[in-house]
Amino acid sequence: MEKKVFLITGASRGFGKIWAEALLQRGDKVAATARNLHHLKELVEKYGDSVLPLQLDVNSREQSFEVVRQVKDHFGRIDVLVNNAGYGLFGAIEETSAEEAREQIETNFFGVLWLSQAVLPIMREQKSGHIIQVSSMLGLVTLPLLGLYNASKFAVEGLTETLAAEVADFGIKVTLIEPNGFSTDWAGASAIQTKQTDTYAPLKKAFAESTAPEVWGEPEATADAILKLVDSPNPPLRLLLGKIAYPLVKQNYEKRLASFEEWKEVSEAAHGK
Repeated sequence: MEKKVFLITGASRGFGKIWAEALLQRGDKVAATARNLHHLKELVEKYGDSVLPLQLDVNSREQSFEVVRQVKDHFGRIDVLVNNAGYGLFGAIEETSAEEAREQIETNFFGVLWLSQAVLPIMREQKSGHIIQVSSMLGLVTLPLLGLYNASKFAVEGLTETLAAEVADFGIKVTLIEPNGFSTDWAGASAIQTKQTDTYAPLKKAFAESTAPEVWGEPEATADAILKLVDSPNPPLRLLLGKIAYPLVKQNYEKRLASFEEWKEVSEAAHGK
């Protein structure tokens, strides 16, 4: 199979690093980005010229376009963009500050938008490409105390589904990856916590008990799924990752449909003539 050129954001740890290594091990080329280049040192030392390390703050549209230009100039093409950079903001909606809310949306949503916009002209010219957005199971269902994170991923879902319809005629594929909880730094070192109050203490206690780390997936186990995804000639628009995601999403959607059905007559009457 022909080797591909990947651009992976947030490649210094977690999913980004695991997937970058899986691709590099089989001979693909990877442009890896991080806010701190030092955090990409291990990948460069191990894989040499197959890795192009680039510093990037995805909140910056200007930087995003410049990084894409550098990747194109260096490797000559970009076959797959993996928009992986992001983090979780933990806390009740009422507790969330304006700065925390804006930063969450800037990184998780606008970062995805900027990179997608930047890479599209290259992929249209190539008449091929695959844009992969790392969303979340929480882009389809919600959990309390992750309101802004949920919102950011719901936004990514809407953006990406629209994008897939817009670029299909250019030979560009689009996929949303929707993991359930995994034992990465997402809920640890990478997480941000709102200012704590006692108002939601019982809910926080219940949340902590129901999301114990022992039920999370093993991040390394996702590598094979990603390789199958990027090698597929007809990749899906959505790919759930983990054993928890499918039953939880299925249950949630069945409840939605039941509610729509219950209120169907009211809904139709609201249409008027």
